[in-house]
Amino acid sequence: MGLEEEVGELLRAKRLTLATAESCTGGLLGHLITNVPGSSAYFLGGVVAYSNEAKERLLGVRHETLMEEGAVSAAVALEMARGARALFGADLALSTTGIAGPGGGTPQKPVGLVYIALVAPDRELCERQIWGGERLENKRRSAEQALLLLKGYLESE
Repeated sequence: MGLEEEVGELLRAKRLTLATAESCTGGLLGHLITNVPGSSAYFLGGVVAYSNEAKERLLGVRHETLMEEGAVSAAVALEMARGARALFGADLALSTTGIAGPGGGTPQKPVGLVYIALVAPDRELCERQIWGGERLENKRRSAEQALLLLKGYLESE
């Protein structure tokens, strides 16, 4: 059984719903989740908010947060997940924001840097990862890590 199937079984067993807010993964996280037959029982939907304007308008990310922290930050990842959770009325929400590459990195925020957030009724989690792969590999690893973060949360409940 794959990771997305395991997460789906846990969500179904706990009767929890999920939404996503994706930037650097470009919809790959939602794609993995919806590869599971019957995922409509727990996956309500997702937003791919690539631009800062989309993050603000669709997910309610504060302009000040984007200006002060940058789009690739823990603060923005958490605001994206909160926004998706509210937008879809979901129990849980995952978000991803990062620099997939090959360009766009800086010494402070290198290519491969990603923040993955999970917002739940009882807690908020955010992970920082730096992947060393090419663009598609960085996207894949980010989406899979988001599922691992969710799985860990669900198994701890």
